[in-house]
Amino acid sequence: MAPSLQAVLAILLVAACLAAIHVPLGRYLHWVFTDPRHTRAERVVYRLGGIDPSVEQRPTFYALSLLAFSLVSLIVLWLLLLLQAHLPYAYGRTMDPLVAFNTAASFVTNTNWQSYVPEASAGYAVQALGLTVQNFVSAGVGLAVAIALIRGLARCDTDRIGNFWVDLVRGTVRVLLPLALLAALVLVGLGVVQTLRAPLGVTTLAGGHQVIQGGLAASQEAIKQLGTNGGGFFGANAAHPLESPNGWTNLLEILLMMAIPSALPRTYGLMVADRRQGWTIAAVMASLGVAGMGLLAWLEVGRGSLEGKEVRFGTAWSAVFASATTSTATGAVDAAHESLTPLGGGVAMLNMMLGELSPGGVGTGLTTMIVMIIVTVFIAGLTVGRTPELLGKTIGRREISLAALAMLVPPALVLVGTGLAVIIPASRAAIFATGPAGFSEVLYAFTSAANNNGSAFAGLGASQPFLDAGLAFAMLTGRFVPLVALVSLAGGLAAQGRRPVTAGTLPTHTPTFAGFLLVVILLLTGLTYFPSLALGPIAGLS
Repeated sequence: MAPSLQAVLAILLVAACLAAIHVPLGRYLHWVFTDPRHTRAERVVYRLGGIDPSVEQRPTFYALSLLAFSLVSLIVLWLLLLLQAHLPYAYGRTMDPLVAFNTAASFVTNTNWQSYVPEASAGYAVQALGLTVQNFVSAGVGLAVAIALIRGLARCDTDRIGNFWVDLVRGTVRVLLPLALLAALVLVGLGVVQTLRAPLGVTTLAGGHQVIQGGLAASQEAIKQLGTNGGGFFGANAAHPLESPNGWTNLLEILLMMAIPSALPRTYGLMVADRRQGWTIAAVMASLGVAGMGLLAWLEVGRGSLEGKEVRFGTAWSAVFASATTSTATGAVDAAHESLTPLGGGVAMLNMMLGELSPGGVGTGLTTMIVMIIVTVFIAGLTVGRTPELLGKTIGRREISLAALAMLVPPALVLVGTGLAVIIPASRAAIFATGPAGFSEVLYAFTSAANNNGSAFAGLGASQPFLDAGLAFAMLTGRFVPLVALVSLAGGLAAQGRRPVTAGTLPTHTPTFAGFLLVVILLLTGLTYFPSLALGPIAGLS
């Protein structure tokens, strides 16, 4: 089959599978977060944690609960990584304190940036008890904030937006755990390794020495993709034959990383009692996602670029995977992004620069899209001289300020961080490539960190003090400042009444609005990032 035809069929297959699960999974998520009952397992967790699930929280307490949980998670994971030599199944693996902090920040923020080699630095126990656990709960945090923001739009005249602990527990127990368990069983059946046996040294037919790795890879692989985390059990990530042994596992992993973000627009439409709003968001996400996949595949397949590609999957499927992982907040890779063509790497960066809203991370993709809708409604209101409204809620100074804060923090971290990294001698020495390619390595790293993606251009020596600390700061700030702003935004919207629809109300469910929203997203992203892209991927063409 011609590679170009294979790319088209791959994109159509992925789109068809996501369309098939969009409605049922979206309905299920709606039921999970609106069900008035609590399961027996959930009640046990509430009793152990001293949580009253019947009490809803104000935005301040919701945000404080989120930050407190994340801070404790950060400290516990950091200590686990430092003390892993005393845990079972460590196999002598250790981690430098600064690298351990970077790793803890990475997994707590749902980024999973890895400036270490897992086979040499992370034992089985710390992978399971630390990293895999954070894959679940960090995704649960993002999902909880998305649901809180939807409640803010759906409710009126209240100062309550839900209970963070209930949202976190439900998202983990009812959504992530069962789906990840099912995915892990399928992955094991397809050949992904799941064992506690130590790495095995063997002598090859040619007389060389090779280490056959072991570990609990399938269970971590399932939630790393489903929760849009991305951190690999092995250094080669999804290009490793024990993490993704064949084309079926490659397809399943693409679908897993896009499943929940693609279904959340349906949940949004149901919770705000207007399914048309959900269809509009889904259409915009799909347009950006398919366009990104198509463009990246065309740039790679059309040039016959096999460098850095895993031959088991081919150029077409590697390009689709690369676009899927950067248009979500996943960051897993089945090919070397450093070896993408200059413009192909630029498309991968652009996917992240868009805010990863095509369809984005678990929860964070939908919240980013809602922020862009608020900005679009505000701009539209200014052009016609009317007070901007969204679902009957006024978009005033407070709302647009919080939306702008959530939208502008990641780009500021990217641009300032990249600028510092290329002028500080110690970090500049860690850039292995020269010219535009070297600049692209740094730009990609900070774009990935600030947008909580986690993928990388492999040529950057990121295990270096400034980059370890700087990228950790970008991950933490890029994650929690927008989340707190979104919780505050949810509270302000929930406190409002609902204004009646009039002839002058801007409808936000029409194809016209969807087109306007697309233009605003692309225009704002282009104005923010085009100069930096011109110095990196675009200049790399010369």
